[in-house]
Amino acid sequence: MSPFLNAYFARTGWQKPVSVDLDTLRALHLQHNGAFPFENIDVVLPREIHLDDQSIADKLVTARRGGYCFEQNGLFERVLRETGFNVRSVLGRVVLSAPPQMPPRTHRLLLVEVNGERWIADVGFGGQTLTGPIRLLANEEQATPHGLYRLLSEGNDWVLQFRHHEHWQSMYHFDLTTQYFSDYVMGNFWSAHWPQSHFRHHLLMCRHLPDGGKLTLTNFHFTHWQGAHVEEQIHLPDAEALYQLMQERFGLGVDDPKHGFSLAELTAVMAGFDTHPQAGK
Repeated sequence: MSPFLNAYFARTGWQKPVSVDLDTLRALHLQHNGAFPFENIDVVLPREIHLDDQSIADKLVTARRGGYCFEQNGLFERVLRETGFNVRSVLGRVVLSAPPQMPPRTHRLLLVEVNGERWIADVGFGGQTLTGPIRLLANEEQATPHGLYRLLSEGNDWVLQFRHHEHWQSMYHFDLTTQYFSDYVMGNFWSAHWPQSHFRHHLLMCRHLPDGGKLTLTNFHFTHWQGAHVEEQIHLPDAEALYQLMQERFGLGVDDPKHGFSLAELTAVMAGFDTHPQAGK
């Protein structure tokens, strides 16, 4: 096994044999969701986000940080490929907030083939991300450890939806067109630099728990969810409390010389953000 895979499995706490089968894919997916928090701290600091394999591994694995879709699914794609899975990235258009026009391709997700069947894996969509793969099959309700999802097919276009209370909510559109590294660089740049990108205006974090719960953070507002029910809510009084919670509840590394950040840096950037409670995704 490569040094990269050894480090990745140590980071996630994985101790089982790895087989190229659906059970392993499901287990790896859930384990990743629990180990690597979704977060956009580098966007708000601001720092440039690099998508080459070494930069992603240095940040998420070695420095114990998290990231958003281009990093999370870039890392997970590499893990799956190096363990023998047939996998590639595709790009989606996020419609969660019902934009008036179809947005650009700014979400990276994975297409995985297992035993002749195609599956969608996605470890990078924040609070509503998949925590298990779903089969590429239209109009079928599919369960994951953290909720129900389904895919709709509209010609060459697919739509991923999640069950929200009593209705289905669309998350993103995607197709299976081959993408290139330059496409991820473009989508990443847009997400981090477009003035209206929500990643630039809110600090966002999410970590999924193995018991079906999840932790979300929007600016200074922390929520522990158990299904659709709120187990705990905290409105953090200041950046110091926020800094401590990130480490204790999300397992975030902050001490790495390159990818860590100080309380002073966090305090400075959070001074410009809304301190009123907001619900996590």
